[in-house]
Amino acid sequence: MTAGNRQTSNPYAGALALAQIGLSATLFVWSFPPMRMRPLAWIALVPLLIALRTGGWRRTLGLAGLWGMLAAYGVTDWLPPAIANYYHQPLWLGMALFLTAAFLMGALDYMVFAVLYRSATRAGVRPMALLAAAAWVTAELGRSRILSGNPWGLIGYTQVGFGVGVPPSLAGLPHYAPLAVSQVADLAGVYGVSFVVVAVNAALAECWLSFSRRDRGGGAPVRELLTAGLLVVAAVGYGLVRLGTIGNATALAGAANVGPVPIAVAQGNLDLGSRWSSDLYGRNLDVYLELTEQSASSTPPRIVFWPENAMTFFVDEEPLYRAAIARTLAPLHAQLVAGAPRREAARRDARAPVYFNSAFLLASDGTILGHYDKQHLLPFAEYFPLESLDFMRRTFGRVREFSAGRATALLPTAAGPAGVVICNEAMFPRVARRRVTDGAAFLINLANDSWIPSKEFAEHQFDIVAMRAIELRRFLVRASTSGPSGVIAPSGRTVARTDPFQRGFVRASIEPRFEQTWYARFGDLPAWLCTAVAFVTTVLAVVRRRPR
Repeated sequence: MTAGNRQTSNPYAGALALAQIGLSATLFVWSFPPMRMRPLAWIALVPLLIALRTGGWRRTLGLAGLWGMLAAYGVTDWLPPAIANYYHQPLWLGMALFLTAAFLMGALDYMVFAVLYRSATRAGVRPMALLAAAAWVTAELGRSRILSGNPWGLIGYTQVGFGVGVPPSLAGLPHYAPLAVSQVADLAGVYGVSFVVVAVNAALAECWLSFSRRDRGGGAPVRELLTAGLLVVAAVGYGLVRLGTIGNATALAGAANVGPVPIAVAQGNLDLGSRWSSDLYGRNLDVYLELTEQSASSTPPRIVFWPENAMTFFVDEEPLYRAAIARTLAPLHAQLVAGAPRREAARRDARAPVYFNSAFLLASDGTILGHYDKQHLLPFAEYFPLESLDFMRRTFGRVREFSAGRATALLPTAAGPAGVVICNEAMFPRVARRRVTDGAAFLINLANDSWIPSKEFAEHQFDIVAMRAIELRRFLVRASTSGPSGVIAPSGRTVARTDPFQRGFVRASIEPRFEQTWYARFGDLPAWLCTAVAFVTTVLAVVRRRPR
């Protein structure tokens, strides 16, 4: 029996394992914003994997759960104060709610990973690098799918975020070569990027265990390194080819002949925490109108984008407000995409009106050309799954709770049919994918981030959104209340962006694209295959260890 699978008598083994968990979680957190030390992601899990190979099952589960909680807090330390501020509750309650969510939607998934990973090591199946990566993808898929989904801090997101502001040392590389690994996302989504990164971590862990005094694995570490190395070479090679073919070329289809379309994105940096109060109805419109006029000082945009909730009124019910907007848009011959609430008359089974968190497309004369109602709502903010937690129901005056929208047509913009994902919808690849399979030529992400005053959150969220552009090979326009707002190319490169917590605008050009990537066609099928492999390996381990 190898040392990786036997109990150890070292009296300091427990303290060593805790130190390994702390080191691993720290390296993992530093690979995300604001540190953004991306290379650390390729070694961050090595101490965790080594620690999980020592001791019994109880220790393995405990260490995995502890790692999950530490990692969750490290990449989401902004959430407890944000919860307290948003719901007007004490900080301790924000921390309690965060810890509950982190355990149920994070730590438990990594405990499942620990079971799958430890079972694979006991089954003696090789290569362990690929099996560990499959088990990790299983945990990330579970985080993104179970309950309302928590796809925050997936390790694949550490490999995006290049473009404007790229370090000078990288400026000479064609298309920013560090983006190469992330290009596999158009095959397997963000989970494909995670698979490559974790496979390298697992191979390094196997080498450490093999060459330590506790474990002699013969040629196993060489084979593991070779497997992980070939995987990285294949991923980088594929990425460089894709970056070379994508460039800024337009992939058009059908009879449409639309070239680059100039656009502008306005970022008001306004506190919309009380956006539905009656005394604030219609406020802040002048700020966005002024930013729109400033953005047209050189080249008039064809489309202007304002964030989620930029219009704090029911725009479809207010012709005077639409007329005010038209006075700015008409001289520019520009369209407007902006967020606003929408309501419908009471349904048969409800006494009160039904409200939606919506995005509207307005013509230059103020006519409404289309709208989209948000479908994937944020629990405890836009809807309330637990009626007993009434203290979390903020009173907004006019709107207290939203309803999920129904499927609607894409917005018919001047740059082609547009698919909208509002705020947290952009965190879910399957939501953006649905817009593209419906025919979207580019993607729009309207967001209200002003209630989270954290640069760490803002930068991480921008990286998450950038992955959607790679997965689906679409230009993505992001308009955020507090930023960053910007434009992301189909390669994942940031074309233009604002700084967070600043008032301003950006100008850029986008092009419609109609190609269908492998990810657009097959979605998370590769991640589900990883899940199947991980569980089959676990069953194999149980069968092999059953007494004959």
